[in-house]
Amino acid sequence: MDVSRVVPSFAQKVQEPVNAAGIDILQINVGYQCNLECRHCHVEAGPQRSEIMARETMEECLKVLMNHPIPTIDITGGSPELHPHFRWFLEECVALKRRLLVRSNGTILLDKEHEGLIDFYADNQVEVVLSLPHVDPRVTDRQRGEGVFAMLIEVMDRLNERGYGQDGSGLVLDLVHNPAGAYLPGSQAGLELLYRETFQERYGVNFNHLFCITNMPIGRYLDYLRNTGNYEDYMRTLIRAFNPASLKGVMCKTTVSVGWDGRLYDCDFNQILGLTIDHGAPDHISAFEMGPLATRQIVVGDHCYGCTANLGSSCQGQTT
Repeated sequence: MDVSRVVPSFAQKVQEPVNAAGIDILQINVGYQCNLECRHCHVEAGPQRSEIMARETMEECLKVLMNHPIPTIDITGGSPELHPHFRWFLEECVALKRRLLVRSNGTILLDKEHEGLIDFYADNQVEVVLSLPHVDPRVTDRQRGEGVFAMLIEVMDRLNERGYGQDGSGLVLDLVHNPAGAYLPGSQAGLELLYRETFQERYGVNFNHLFCITNMPIGRYLDYLRNTGNYEDYMRTLIRAFNPASLKGVMCKTTVSVGWDGRLYDCDFNQILGLTIDHGAPDHISAFEMGPLATRQIVVGDHCYGCTANLGSSCQGQTT
């Protein structure tokens, strides 16, 4: 089984088109530059990446949001904080009074240039989502880089001091778990309990929710699977674990993903694969039309087995 010959293909497995059910989230990837180069990163982000969203494209995103009541704005990267217009863009998003979240690698918030962002996030009630793959420091560091686990605990502590993860504060701090090897994540409820108890007892830090996300067989994770001889077994595992019920909650059903160049995608994973929105719906933010996009047919591929395995996977965690 190679990347071009998955049997059965995902399209054959589902047998009928997958259609969107509205647009609840506009996910905006402002660029692939990052201060880290994590082993599992499907974006293949890093310090050498030069792709960055133009301010004009950001203005197009804001125009769409002003004209349409999309309830959630989801800002991601790379490390979105590295964008030169990041604070301006965030302030403009805050003014729209929507649910606003930033997916941060966390370590960037310790840099002298960016450490003031914790106060900025808190003052504007921005939800913070941190990637923290495992409670074992060695596992997290193996995936994200030496010393990253300790840095993330320090970031969580600083966020907690500002009220994040604390009952009644209204400041949301969520964590993302994804497996460190060629296997599927365990129960989200069970892992959340493990994270909560471990982090409270060992480090005295708190968070709100844990999202379990299945690793997609794309980007650096695909390289890992191939280099370790695990690709075929992993794809077979995903196919065997296919759960048709998970299709109801996959992210593409209610999300439009905006790439750094303004192109539109059904999800962040399709973005990295260059699979723009198709089937007659607009494929660029400058041509955004709510009607056709809210009911569009989703572009699927065999990587979609990742989002539909077991209890399902999305940017908001398990789907069933």
